[in-house]
Amino acid sequence: MSQQNFTFEEIFKQNERRIHYHIHRLNIRDPHDEYFQEGLCALWNAYEKYEPDKGPMATYFNFTIKNRLIDRIRKESRASEVDELIVAERKNELEDGNHISRSTISYPLMNNQKHIPLTNDELWLALEKHLTKNQWKWVYYYIVEDWPLKDIAEAEHTTVDAVKSWGKQVRKKLRDDTFRKMVGWEVET
Repeated sequence: MSQQNFTFEEIFKQNERRIHYHIHRLNIRDPHDEYFQEGLCALWNAYEKYEPDKGPMATYFNFTIKNRLIDRIRKESRASEVDELIVAERKNELEDGNHISRSTISYPLMNNQKHIPLTNDELWLALEKHLTKNQWKWVYYYIVEDWPLKDIAEAEHTTVDAVKSWGKQVRKKLRDDTFRKMVGWEVET
């Protein structure tokens, strides 16, 4: 094997610019030389596995370095997408109105309230009459049917934020004593 005629240090000195070339060619920002290190590992692997009868060494180095850098980009992209999903889910959990926040820690609210009887048709009809269509959809799907906000948004062809807004408006109305009396919902305090 002809690579044994050269040490890896010599190969590195001759091909260091090749790594930088591929980093530049792929438009990679590499302030901490992470991609350079990846390219260096690829160069080492190519040096170890090179077979002279299969083609020129430079071509094999180019192929190995470029593909290793592309693999690293894809891996980091997938990791970034997963991180974004986790952050979005966590943000949704914290903002769904069922948590109490103290500084940076969020605690779920305990549901100590008595269950609202769903058998009082007059109450539900009066409530529906005094709410907008969207507010009633939120009451029906979120409270009565116990659907997640995301499912309501999909069913109504809107965003989760819009559904949250409907819920916020309903909660505001239900906190108002005058509104509760109007719909016939007297809550003991």
